[in-house]
This record gives sequence, C-alpha cells and structure tokens, in this order.
Amino acid sequence: MAELLLDSKIRFWVFLPLMAITFLVGIIKHYLFIFMSNDKTVEKQQLTDSQALLRSRLVRENGKYLPKESFLMRKNYFTNEDTGFFVKQKRQPTVKNPMSDPKAMTEMLKGNFLNMIPMVVIGGWINWAYAGFLCTKVPFPLTFRFKPMLQKDVNLVSLDASWVSSASWYIINLFGLRSMYNLVLGENNAADQTKAMQDQMSGAALSMPDDISKAFKAENESLTITEHKWILKGIDQVFLK
Repeated sequence: MAELLLDSKIRFWVFLPLMAITFLVGIIKHYLFIFMSNDKTVEKQQLTDSQALLRSRLVRENGKYLPKESFLMRKNYFTNEDTGFFVKQKRQPTVKNPMSDPKAMTEMLKGNFLNMIPMVVIGGWINWAYAGFLCTKVPFPLTFRFKPMLQKDVNLVSLDASWVSSASWYIINLFGLRSMYNLVLGENNAADQTKAMQDQMSGAALSMPDDISKAFKAENESLTITEHKWILKGIDQVFLK
C-alpha cells in the first residue's frame, strides 16, 4: 500500500484545534468546579485524629533515619500504656452514610455533572465536526489490535495501524494533558480527568475511617511491634572513605 501524505491544513484545522479545545475545556471545568463547590468544613477533633495517625505512620516508616532516643521518645508518646495518645484517647464510633447526607450527595452530583457533561457534549460535537479525519501518525509501528483504539470512525481495513483519527486524538488529549494541567493549574486541579476517575472509583474523599477507635488500636499495635534500626549507623565513616 502506498504511503499516505496528509494535507498540511489538517495540522491547523484539525490537529491543533482538537488539542486546544480539549485543554481550554479542562481549564473552564476547573474554574467551574471551584465556583460551584462549597468549602468543606473539618472538625478540629477529626483533624487532630487524622494528623496523629499520619505522624505515627511516618514514625514507623521513617524511624530508621532517627537516632534511637528520638525514635523511642516518639514511640512512647503514642504507645505508652498509661499516657500514650492512642491509649488515653477514647472516641465514639461515628458511622456516616454518604447517601443520607444532602451535602455529600450534592457535591457528588456536581462532580459527576462537571466531569461527564463536558466530555459527552464536546465529544459528540467533535465526532460530528471532525468525523473521518486522519490527523497524525505515531512514529513507530503498531499491530492491528490498536486500530479500534486509534482509528475510531475510520473503517479502513488496509490502513496502517499507526495512523490516528480525529476522534481518537481527542480521547488521547482528554487523558494525556495531565502534565499540562499540573503545570498551569497545580497538582490538585479539577481538570485532570484521570484523577477524577480514580477518586470516583476509590472514594478518595472518604479518607477518615468510620471507627477511629479501631484505627487507633491498629496503629498502636503496629507501632508497638516496630523495632528501631538506625540506617545511618556508621555513615560518617562511609563519607570519610
């Protein structure tokens, strides 16, 4: 089969516009999310408990970089049988059902609306306006298994699998502009479609356990059995060599 040559106008009327549209829609979605979202209120006690669990985990994981006296001092603060933080702090279990919280349900609906509606509307418009275009080619050969992913709306059996259609180029930009969003908007932005999907699947917003007493007990046991192994022992001799 003869090598295809794309018209140079496709670069300016298909390739770059699709990238710019996807990027600008992500920027608009980020600021709409900021405008529509409410400030999350965190109770002081809940914040104190979460920070205590975080500090204890950091002591367990990074205690090897501390001198033994410093490690034992921190360990005693959390696990002492009489005055330890995890021992003397008693909390009542608070099991919350997100489905019964109107604010949580409203925030969930807002997030789904801002994530799905722009993607469906812009994707449908792109399929209508740019259907059937080949806009670029990957610089390495691919097997024919990649044709359904890279050549959406272009049904040519003999076409090389390395060519990318306009609809597939939109999907690639939708999930591939993460670094650009992080550079322009910062790491915690609402335009990152990959992060939004991960949050929806994993429930990242619900990071605090329902029964904090059980979390304290588990962390207390984990920290109690942790032994100190100073990894920096003799490091001065290593540098002197």
